[in-house]
Amino acid sequence: MSEDEKKDIETQDEDASTAGPVAEDGTSSSQAAGDVPPSTPPAEDAPPAESQEDASADDASEAEEAPAAEADSDDAPPADETVEEPEAAEEAPKEKAAAKAPVADEGSDEDELPWKEKLRLERSRKPHEAGPQLSPEERAAKRAEERKAKATLRRKQRAEAKTEKGEARTGTPVAEHDANAAKVRQGIVVSNKGEKSITVRIDIVRRHPTYEKVVRSSRTLHAHDEQNEAGEGDTVRVVETRPLSKTKRWRLVDVIEKAR
Repeated sequence: MSEDEKKDIETQDEDASTAGPVAEDGTSSSQAAGDVPPSTPPAEDAPPAESQEDASADDASEAEEAPAAEADSDDAPPADETVEEPEAAEEAPKEKAAAKAPVADEGSDEDELPWKEKLRLERSRKPHEAGPQLSPEERAAKRAEERKAKATLRRKQRAEAKTEKGEARTGTPVAEHDANAAKVRQGIVVSNKGEKSITVRIDIVRRHPTYEKVVRSSRTLHAHDEQNEAGEGDTVRVVETRPLSKTKRWRLVDVIEKAR
């Protein structure tokens, strides 16, 4: 071997030492640099084929058992929670039906319905709970008790409303009225030709109830004048009395104003 060849070998060894650590798995520096494809791993490091198949089968079985375990855990109730009773299960559909019940929109036609129709609609939308079965006699007795309670409540509300209205009134008290009081009229004497008798005209002014027009009318009555003190044209006051003759049912009380 010549000296030049020895120098080349030494330079190659120095380059290999400065390049870095040798690649693992028995690869050379040239293989680590990517010049030559890596060779297959040693037979000792590679796992046997049978062990790989067993591992894949175990993984598949664990993957199948995981969803089944989750499903069982979802169906089974937790240890702390109790199982729902049948009554709670029956109430759930009722609550759903109540939630699905249509709600009246603002400004719908229901606003124009009478209050009784609105109340009937509200009652029909409420969830109904079935009560115990009753005989016709028990049902009639229950209905009578409900009506009696409602009548008592209405009577109480009306009494309260009356007391409130009575307290709110502050006007003039109602005048006492005597049922046996005699009628008194004021009129003008139109004739005094009879003996102890006068004819009095009673003027009536009232407003028509329909046409709101002032209607004037008059009527005459015969009154007894014991002293013959009333003359024609006088304004007098007469009072109702017992029948004194065929036509006289009134009696002169006093002369208010003498005729001029």
